[in-house]
Parts: sequence; structure tokens; C-alpha cells
Amino acid sequence: MTARTQSAGRRRAVARPSAARRRAARRRRVRAVLGVAILSGLVAALVWPLFHKAVREITLPLRHEDIIRQQAAKKDLDPSLIAGVIYAESHFRDGQTSAAGAEGLMQLTPQTARDIARKSGGTAFNVGDLGTPQVNISYGAYYLRYLLDRYGGNETFALAAYNGGEGNVDRWILAARARNEALTIDAIPFSETRAYVRRVKDAERKYRATYRAQLGL
Repeated sequence: MTARTQSAGRRRAVARPSAARRRAARRRRVRAVLGVAILSGLVAALVWPLFHKAVREITLPLRHEDIIRQQAAKKDLDPSLIAGVIYAESHFRDGQTSAAGAEGLMQLTPQTARDIARKSGGTAFNVGDLGTPQVNISYGAYYLRYLLDRYGGNETFALAAYNGGEGNVDRWILAARARNEALTIDAIPFSETRAYVRRVKDAERKYRATYRAQLGL
């Protein structure tokens, strides 16, 4: 064997362990990447439900569901309707007071609340009670039931009156009938009330679909 052949053999002998080490390193890198991918998947599976719940709490919050269920059963109302009104009125934030003086989760004015107290026998009522979720939701549910009964179960009319007042809705209905037309949402003259009715109805559908168990549906 010549010196050149011996030298080439030594180079190949040196090269073999180097190639083996490179293959081993590639395998380690592949295993590391797979490990990271699996770990990321596990973390995502654990974190996603919490993230989804947090987003839902912001976009479609629900609180005091026990009171909502109680008052819905007592007043023969759809609990998702009560939730939709609360969402539209206060976004489930306690302690809200509007520029017009409406208070609480369902944004009742003191005058409306006094009328409800008188009709429902709430002789011990005082305006400060409207800040209490139990009282506020109870009075708001009573008012919704009254409006639905007043307008023959027509939810659009009841919600329009909740926002725009019974006197306005009565005039709108009479004007629509004089034109031989129905008072649809689109025919409501007040843009604020039109938007309000749509917002409540949309929220009502979402609460019914999203919180069936919590609302007892």
C-alpha cells in the first residue's frame, strides 16, 4: 500500500465518525422540534379554553344568572331576554347611572321604579335600592312583563317602550295603522330606539345560544 493510499484511508476513517455525529445531531434536533411542537399543543389545549372564556366575558358577559333565572320564572319571561336587556342597558356593570338618572343593571329611572313599587306592593322601596342587583333585576323584569302584556306579547313594541317610552310607542302604532302599515323595527321613528331594539334582540339570541345551562334554558 502506498503512502497516498494509506493517507486516503485515514481520512475516510476520520470522516465516518464525523458523519455519524452529524446524523445523531440531526436526530436530536428533530426530536427537540417534535418535543416543542407537542408541548406547544398541550399548552394551547390547556390555555385556549381559558382564553376563550376571558374573551367571552368581555364580549358577552353574564353575571347574576341566579337572579335572572329566578325572576324569569317568577315573571314568566325568557331569561335570555332579561340578559339581553341588561347587556344593552349596562353591559352587566353594576352601579351604572345614566345622564337621565336611570340606575343599575337594567337602567330604571327613579320614577319608573316608584311606579313599579306602587303596582307591585313594594312599600318599603327607596331609590337607593336600585343599586342592588336583586331589586334592580326584579323591577326590570316586572317592567318587561308589564310591557309585554300591554302590547299583546309583541317583543318589539315592549322593547321600544322600554327605551323610548310607552307614549311614543302608542303614537307610532297609531300612525302606522293610519297608514295601513305594521310598526316594524325599521319603521320606528327614533334611530336610538331602532338600534336599541336590534341590540337587545341580537344579544337575546346570543345569550340563548351561549349560556343555555347558566340561564336554565
